[in-house]
Amino acid sequence: MLKEFKDFAMKGNMIDLAIGVIIGGAFGKVVTSIVNDIVMPPIGLLLGRVNFSELFFSLNGISYDSLADAKKVGAPTLNIGLFINTLLDFLIVSFVIFITVKQLNRLRKKQEDKPDPKKETKECPECLSDIPKQAIRCKFCTAYVEPAASMESPRTMN
Repeated sequence: MLKEFKDFAMKGNMIDLAIGVIIGGAFGKVVTSIVNDIVMPPIGLLLGRVNFSELFFSLNGISYDSLADAKKVGAPTLNIGLFINTLLDFLIVSFVIFITVKQLNRLRKKQEDKPDPKKETKECPECLSDIPKQAIRCKFCTAYVEPAASMESPRTMN
């Protein structure tokens, strides 16, 4: 049982997934810092020096100076500012993932658009080797091969 678990855990896909999760977590922290420390302060300044992390409504009708004070006494609050920050985090991460997937799909499409070398060949009826479509003789066994239908060649068999 231990050997089976070790084989499962050491498979390439499992390790790749673990690395992806770790990098994703670190990326999330970077995005959170961008939102909280770079994006929201200028927006708050433009809106009249509003600190979004301190934007909340007390549900018990008592006014508190800060969210920390409300939490200290256990007051129920609607944390609008924290929700806006989290929403911006989500939008930024979603946009980055969208751009990444779009680029990967574009690269994948380029790979699919490349002509397949197998499609540009045909099979010799005598020796079953792959030869160019335009060939009228097999380069391996020299057997006569019918030219491709799209090719109009004045050459004839001697």
